Amino acid sequence: MTTNASLTARAGGDPLIPMSITALREGYGPAALRADAVAGLTVAIVALPLSMAIAIASGVGPERGLFTAIVGGFLVSLFGGSRFQIGGPAGAFIVLVNACVMQTGVEGLMLATFLSGIMLTVLGLLRLGSTIRFMPYPVTVGFTSGIGVIIFASQIKDMIGLRLSGAEPGPIVPKVEALWAARATLSPAAVGVALATVGVILAIQRFRPRWPSLLLGIALVTAASALLGLPVETIASKFGGLPRLLPAPHLPPLSAEAVSAALPWAASFTLLGAIESLLSAMVADGMSGTLHRSNMELVAQGIANMGAAIFGGFCVTGTIARTATNVRSGGRTPMAGMLHALFVLAFMLIAAPLAGYIPLAALAGLLGIVAWNMIERHEFAALTRVSKGDALVLWVTFLVVVFRDLAEGIVLGFALGGLVFIRRMSEMTGLREGEPVVRDADTQSADLVTYHLHGAVFFGSVARLGTVLDRIAQRPRAVLLDVSEVTFVDSTGARMILQLAQKLSSRGGALVIVGARPAVETALKAQGLTEPALRYAADAGAAGALLAP
Repeated sequence: MTTNASLTARAGGDPLIPMSITALREGYGPAALRADAVAGLTVAIVALPLSMAIAIASGVGPERGLFTAIVGGFLVSLFGGSRFQIGGPAGAFIVLVNACVMQTGVEGLMLATFLSGIMLTVLGLLRLGSTIRFMPYPVTVGFTSGIGVIIFASQIKDMIGLRLSGAEPGPIVPKVEALWAARATLSPAAVGVALATVGVILAIQRFRPRWPSLLLGIALVTAASALLGLPVETIASKFGGLPRLLPAPHLPPLSAEAVSAALPWAASFTLLGAIESLLSAMVADGMSGTLHRSNMELVAQGIANMGAAIFGGFCVTGTIARTATNVRSGGRTPMAGMLHALFVLAFMLIAAPLAGYIPLAALAGLLGIVAWNMIERHEFAALTRVSKGDALVLWVTFLVVVFRDLAEGIVLGFALGGLVFIRRMSEMTGLREGEPVVRDADTQSADLVTYHLHGAVFFGSVARLGTVLDRIAQRPRAVLLDVSEVTFVDSTGARMILQLAQKLSSRGGALVIVGARPAVETALKAQGLTEPALRYAADAGAAGALLAP
């Protein structure tokens, strides 16, 4: 466990050093190896069926999910900036990958994955990792829940064994229409297999939470289906036998036409991969009390995507469920993630023929559980109740993701979240009139008025404050403006105060700033708020002296 002091030190530097090297420097002995091996085996048992299910749902063969988990998972842990991050194929990418395959083919997907790896590496080297993490929470919840709905909808066909007359549409509305039109082809055997898979997995999670529920659920239902000779589609009947070795590495085609077609998909993979991997690393930080290196994590994700593409895999990212499993299973260092990849490779070498018997309906049931868990129902309800602004951002992100596009949902949600934040900040900024300042016994004090400005004076609050300040400048009098409670002034806010000083000066009045913090005073002076248009004073008494005749 890392102390708070070391966390602070590491947070400030965020060096581009893989966490695996840091772990080795700290000392790595047999006890740590045993703990990492147990955790790695546990995660591999979870990753094995999940990787194949995600690959099939993404429109590629199950073997590509295994290649991604093996190569990508190993490289993420070897080069990553997190002690516990587990990389591999993720459910969040199903929709994007499927659409990419439909438009560019599998080779186009490999190229887009490779280009995305380059982009992620550049983002990390430019140290933009901490910037990407500034994602409003309602956007994250709406985005994740929207993906959950899309994944669940994509599994209905295999869950109930429908046979469509053509290709399954990608957008959700045409998809539902096509599924409804094919309702007469429903297979009772497929429905039974899917329900049995869900029932077994949930029962194990309920009564034996430490057991590998996903693998046991798939294994038991597959055995029962084979013994009963159920008429359901399997991995072997649809995709043929699984390979028992990794393919020879090769680069995707790099023609100008292919790169041009793959670039938009690569950009989408990069955006989603950066957000998903850093979110997963942050979840691991919260569970373990450690702190990841966001920039190194992006570099590792980039290397992993390039490596996966070369070996026939597709998009790699940090996976929250498998990362959380690693932490709960007692993993200590990135070695657990590397061992998880080697265990998946061993499973592929040994058990590849058996995987062909797995019914597609069973994998669809497994992904149905994953999708249901991704829909953050409690967070949805809480955010909707707490704030109208958060509810708006949440629902807009969710609906755009479900009915339009993942990237559009993120961008629109982020922009809307920024507007909500600006409005809230502007509402926290205000101006109130204070007690008049008495300069001496022979002088009327009515011509020297005091106003207290508080909050952030920036472009979002200028519209509200500008009208009030214009009224203040109407009469030729001295104005003492107390800015001791102003936390921030941008160029637009400073320009507004400059215009107040100029209007007062043109009418024979004057403006005195009281209590300006160094940063605020610097911002004001940068806009030309200097003598003779403006005077500064430490307090009201000093202001009275400045204005004394």
